[in-house]
Amino acid sequence: MADSRPALLAVAHGTRDPAGPAAARALLDRVRAMRPGLRVAEAYGELSEPSLEGAASRLGGGPVVVVPLMLARGYHALIDIPDRAARLLPGAVTARPLGPDALLAEALARRLGECAQTRIPPRSEDAVVLAAAGSADPAGADDVRAAARLLARRLRRPVTHGFVAAGGPALADVVAERRRRGAGRVVVASYLLAPGRFLDRARACGADAVSAPIGADGAAARLVLRRYDEARSGIGSAALPVR
Repeated sequence: MADSRPALLAVAHGTRDPAGPAAARALLDRVRAMRPGLRVAEAYGELSEPSLEGAASRLGGGPVVVVPLMLARGYHALIDIPDRAARLLPGAVTARPLGPDALLAEALARRLGECAQTRIPPRSEDAVVLAAAGSADPAGADDVRAAARLLARRLRRPVTHGFVAAGGPALADVVAERRRRGAGRVVVASYLLAPGRFLDRARACGADAVSAPIGADGAAARLVLRRYDEARSGIGSAALPVR
């Protein structure tokens, strides 16, 4: 019997770095393992393949939930992806972006822990800075501030934030300011899903350590399914529990 659940079309931003799509595929492999039988497809807004248009053409008929693999609101999550999906897949619904969410704070804390094991253990006098891509949309900046608060709650210590692309404050300026304020060392938590130029910029910010991107973390995979379940009610289906 065919699976009647809507397909999940996950759309990442895209990057010329081949490690970026590899990270997205690993994340979606975890999603598939958590929800056996669910049809899960990958797509990219730009730069990487398959494109959103290419992935949509291969899905065929049936209902679709589009999940933007974005960590904050902004043009791609709120306008570009929903508009393209509506044109390509009539009746499809688009979920809200992944972040901010406590599950992402869990994943970020885990990546910081891995960074500490391989580089330098954080100390009480060290500063933690959340590094995000940035957005010209004020809502996206609000989401990053909320993500920093969630991580601070998870770590039980202050967390500031900085951006590597659009908007401010610039990550390198925040790192320098933490040093001027007497931080022993500055450790950066990469609020990024995958490698690419934004991670390269974060690593060049002058911090003592920069964590790996969130990648195929189990908490991130659970969050993808949570967003799918939230959105699928818009096409008349009851949500399934996240396992």
